[in-house]
Amino acid sequence: QVQLVESGGGLVQAGGSLRLSCAASGRIFSSYAMGWFRQAPGKEREFVAAASLSGGRTYYANSVKDRFTISRDNAKNTVYLQMNSLKPEDTAVYYCAAKRGGSYGPYAPSAYDYWGQGTQVTVSS
Repeated sequence: QVQLVESGGGLVQAGGSLRLSCAASGRIFSSYAMGWFRQAPGKEREFVAAASLSGGRTYYANSVKDRFTISRDNAKNTVYLQMNSLKPEDTAVYYCAAKRGGSYGPYAPSAYDYWGQGTQVTVSS
């Protein structure tokens, strides 16, 4: 069992930055590939970014590439999402998720085993 708790969401103006954190407890954090997803009102949950077990390899959705950075600190059992140059269309509830095994990438939400409760990010124009 893995428990995930996100933090760091809030209201920011377009062009601003936020850093989301996701703290994990429970089973060995470094055994899980980690991902960030988001869900806007009336839309399906969509993939944002993923990191390998060590964090040395990452993958991003085209919509956030070059603006967002996923990283992880296995010593702190935490994964981060640095979001720069935010746009109003980035407004959503952001979720972190953990996936057993070493494979990572733009997998569907169903491929992930554990989820956090989400944190709201609102970008004003």
